Amino acid sequence: MSTMKMIPDAANTAPVSALPRRKPVLLIVDDEEGPRQSLQVIFKDDFEVLLASDGPTAIALAQQHPVDVAITDIRMAGMSGLEVLERLKHVNPGIEVVVITAYETTETIRQALRLQACDYINKPFDVATIRAAVQRALQRHTLEYELHHNAEHVQALRAELQNQRIAEQIAQTRGEIYASIIHDINGPLTVISGYLQMLNQRLNQVQRLEASDLEFFRERLRVITRQVTNCVEISRRYLSYLKRGGEDATSGRVQQLLGDLAQLVRVHPSAQRHEFVLHPVTEPVAVRTNGTDFIQVLMNLAVNAFQCSTEPHRVEVEGQLLTEPLDLSRFRDTPRTRFLNMEGFDNTPPLLAMRVRDNGPGMPPEVLARIFDPWFTTKDRQQGTGLGLNIVQRLVRSARGAVFVETCSGEGTTFTVYFPALMLPTEASGAG
Repeated sequence: MSTMKMIPDAANTAPVSALPRRKPVLLIVDDEEGPRQSLQVIFKDDFEVLLASDGPTAIALAQQHPVDVAITDIRMAGMSGLEVLERLKHVNPGIEVVVITAYETTETIRQALRLQACDYINKPFDVATIRAAVQRALQRHTLEYELHHNAEHVQALRAELQNQRIAEQIAQTRGEIYASIIHDINGPLTVISGYLQMLNQRLNQVQRLEASDLEFFRERLRVITRQVTNCVEISRRYLSYLKRGGEDATSGRVQQLLGDLAQLVRVHPSAQRHEFVLHPVTEPVAVRTNGTDFIQVLMNLAVNAFQCSTEPHRVEVEGQLLTEPLDLSRFRDTPRTRFLNMEGFDNTPPLLAMRVRDNGPGMPPEVLARIFDPWFTTKDRQQGTGLGLNIVQRLVRSARGAVFVETCSGEGTTFTVYFPALMLPTEASGAG
């Protein structure tokens, strides 16, 4: 008899894989029929038993059925029990294997353990011994399955929570950016409203327009026209921020984006007591990414720089236009430096290098190695979530940019973000 399988009668009308899982599956591998039948009798009430008289048959059965535990003899014609053990683990690492033999040697024990056998039993054995060994193997299999399943479930929940928190933080910062833009519009609208009131009052006071009245109206209308133009430019920026994704996405003029950044930084609680310096970018340049993402990257880096120490210190933001590609060979990860997204970086000029520099305490190597990990933070719970730099990483990767971090203990840290850029026409640089 080469193989024998004991399953419920329903197997005659439905495939095994379609049946409810009522019993664990035990695979017995032995080239002698006597031991196979004896083990079948012992376990038939507690297991769905699969019988194999040789290694290839056992492997085929394991590929076709969800085997939980296997018992295999060591010495068999053709494929040995140790080979069966190794092949079963290859088919499914979760199968627990009990090895039995009448010829115990130190070498066979060592090999069986190296191949992750669950137990090793000598022939002849009594029923209690083999039952105990199989029960331990089944418990181990069940525990490993539950641990693996629970670990996957926890990992999925953790990833879902992380994505939700990151989405919330991105949405929060976008709301702050949009509030800044609305604040910008309120200024010109207030001027327009005031000047219209002045014009209405002047019109109500005169019966006929004189030369002085015409000059009064012309001057006020010129101011109103400039303010309307400002509103139009601000609304265009607002609409460009709402455009998401796409390789063709470009921001507005970088200098204007930095103006929005300055407004956000000035009112941020983390900026209090610290010095903030924003150097203008004078070239007419845009970055080839969403303007909101550009602001959020710099905002997160600036806040991170403010929070690196409670002692008053300076944080600077400056930009540099690069007309040549970076020499990537000079960037190496060391205890003091890290380069992020070298593989996905679009190193095509022009590039805009935005530096966020602080003169705080710097970072030790063990912190530098983990700064972009989600949830990692050296701050207390009230101050840091551990998501700010992870968001920077995501947005920079999405923009096909790169980040270079340099830090020195006692001297501070510099984050340089390289954005693919686009030169604007000269006349655009003076618009608005």
